[in-house]
Amino acid sequence: MAAATPLSQTWGRRGAVLAGVVVGLAVGAGGFTFWYGRGASYLTNDPAACANCHIMQRQYDGWLQASHRSAATCNDCHTPHNPIGKYYVKSKNGFWHSFYFTTGLFPEPIRITPGNRTVTEAACRQCHAEIAAVVDGPGDEPRNCLACHSTVGHRK
Repeated sequence: MAAATPLSQTWGRRGAVLAGVVVGLAVGAGGFTFWYGRGASYLTNDPAACANCHIMQRQYDGWLQASHRSAATCNDCHTPHNPIGKYYVKSKNGFWHSFYFTTGLFPEPIRITPGNRTVTEAACRQCHAEIAAVVDGPGDEPRNCLACHSTVGHRK
């Protein structure tokens, strides 16, 4: 006759199996979502990736008609120009875009967030540093590039 298994071992095994199932489901659902949403495309510099989601089609079409199309991609204007900052912003935006677009909890038409506006303003100033220095003048408070040039990246 086999020895009885202590109750704590039985529950420990069940807990391990349950934890494995939960982790497996989370990894499976996350993997499927990443594949279905073409997540790997967001790691590239291809502007078409931004139009993977139909909500962004208007912004992509506007970029195709805008003056900066020949000089800048989405990442050039909407992410910091250093690798850590770039992928931090891309991952943060990717998570929140997925959340809001999946739940439908976003304003229509979509608007740039204050944090992303700051990133974009910094990108303008980095690429156009000489012009920004002249426009701002010595000791002046920096002007907001997007106040006058709101359609330079996405023609309306």
